[in-house]
Amino acid sequence: MSTLISCDARGRASLGHPGQDYRLTEHPDGTLVLEPAVILSELEHKFLSNVDLQAEIAYYQAHPDQQLTSSRRRDRRNHA
Repeated sequence: MSTLISCDARGRASLGHPGQDYRLTEHPDGTLVLEPAVILSELEHKFLSNVDLQAEIAYYQAHPDQQLTSSRRRDRRNHA
């Protein structure tokens, strides 16, 4: 699918998707590629990049009977 995009007098183009962020890649031949993007905070990125934490979350989602309640968590910390 191709779409013609015209620039205004200041060289700006409207993509018609307000509020959407894009990643722009310029290739050596001048081709511009826009990809929809999601902006994450550094904290979100660290959370999503923590493989061990993601595995632990997946485990407890698959085994809800193994989840620790807040009182069991406190007891576990006090006995450590």
